[in-house]
Amino acid sequence: MTNMTIHTTALPLVDPVASLAFWRDAIGFEVRSEVGQGDMRWITVGPAGKPDTCILLSPPFADPGITEAERGTITEMMAKGTYGWILLASDDVDADFARIQQHDVEVIQEPTDQPYGVRDCAFRDPAGNTVRLRQV
Repeated sequence: MTNMTIHTTALPLVDPVASLAFWRDAIGFEVRSEVGQGDMRWITVGPAGKPDTCILLSPPFADPGITEAERGTITEMMAKGTYGWILLASDDVDADFARIQQHDVEVIQEPTDQPYGVRDCAFRDPAGNTVRLRQV
């Protein structure tokens, strides 16, 4: 078996400036690349010291194959926070929650011991993506 890992996952962004502030300043990820201009920007971020793990923040409607009906569905799902999500890991959820909460973020759930044996919390990024943070 090969040594396979996840290199990049994608999440939609709506406001590149707000997304940068969230992922860089609140979460603490480093910006790896920025391509495009205005609302049509693709931004790659990731944890410092881990260059092989990335999140690509991209405009959800850049694909010319998306129909108007699909665009409407995506817009509705993003508004509800059900379109994009990611699960991050931390060795100290409470400390990271306190640090992240100091920024202008929407808290979905404060750190909680779940009945299935994990401690986690959750935020929404500026595009409505759910960001869960789990203690490891």
